[in-house]
Amino acid sequence: MPPTTTRLTAARVVAPSHVLAPGWVDVAGDRVVAVGEGTPATGDVQDLGDVTVVPGFVDMHVHGGGGASFDGTAESAAVVAATHLAHGTTSMLASLVTDTYDALAQAVGELSLLVADGLLAGVHLEGPWLSPRQAGAHRPGLLAEPEPAALDALLSAGDGTVRMVTLAPELSGGIEAVRLLAAAGVVPAVGHTDAPYDVVRDAIDAGASVGTHLFNAMSGLHHREPGAVGALLEAPVDAEVVADGVHLHPAVLRTVFAAKPGRCVLVTDAMAAAGAEDGDYRLGPMPIEVRDGVARLADGTGRGAIAGSTLTMDAAVRHAVRDAGVPLLDAVHAASTAPARVLGLGDVGALTPGRRADLVVLGARLEVVRVMRAGTWVG
Repeated sequence: MPPTTTRLTAARVVAPSHVLAPGWVDVAGDRVVAVGEGTPATGDVQDLGDVTVVPGFVDMHVHGGGGASFDGTAESAAVVAATHLAHGTTSMLASLVTDTYDALAQAVGELSLLVADGLLAGVHLEGPWLSPRQAGAHRPGLLAEPEPAALDALLSAGDGTVRMVTLAPELSGGIEAVRLLAAAGVVPAVGHTDAPYDVVRDAIDAGASVGTHLFNAMSGLHHREPGAVGALLEAPVDAEVVADGVHLHPAVLRTVFAAKPGRCVLVTDAMAAAGAEDGDYRLGPMPIEVRDGVARLADGTGRGAIAGSTLTMDAAVRHAVRDAGVPLLDAVHAASTAPARVLGLGDVGALTPGRRADLVVLGARLEVVRVMRAGTWVG
């Protein structure tokens, strides 16, 4: 027997190109089967009320949450995934920070099993091929230059589940590593880089297609040296932005959205304290202190480098819309559709027929009311 179709109605439904007000979404089994505008007269209807329905969020840069980090174990990964799912993230990459090659290979191998099980959408390696001058919260002594054998070993450990790698293209072998990643179907991202404008443009020509947390841990924009920021803003590539009010001023966030329509990607860059309390944590091998919701390297001064965030994707959308003035349609695109496109996840990221029935119900203040993943209400 075919699955029963349920029509979900709401005051607003965010479709790929416009907001349907009122709107409806038909769900059968784990699929969206139709989306439309207006008020249905008959049928199996579940009225969600005066809410906004958006596609499930896709986070392509997240290290942890709920007090746990992606350390390669199923238990920790389940805690992280459940924490962010409660905040509307229905698909995510597990991001790993710089560590030894052996530790990274083991973690990638374990996480690949969770990708196969559907808990995760893939793995993101943020390091170890990063600039010591822009190390941020990565342990400098573990940073390395990208050698083809090491790169191939980590990709092989993931058995096709490594979807994105962040690296600094100015390192010896950096441009060639970009080419190798692109040829392997992995998204090469430029980040934690001190590269000048020309080198970043060379990396883009070689296949780099994403800027990792734009402005943060990279050579900045100057009127005589555009740096990595200038190259990434100018080129037709996607740019991650961490919309927490700490990484970027709201005016900068608003400017990036205006400069790169359709190519802004909201990410949380969340560490273990996301959805948890202030306290002392670790990000990979590095000690982190979280005070007033801000994560920094524990250096004894309270002013260490920013070490990820305590952000959840619903909070990122709220900040973008309410504090930076980004239109809701654009913010939702950046939280769902754009990252799904970047990662080649054609089954999620938009409320269109045939895609997986992942959706988030948002209240008047854009807070999460309910979450559906694969046609099942999970919160």
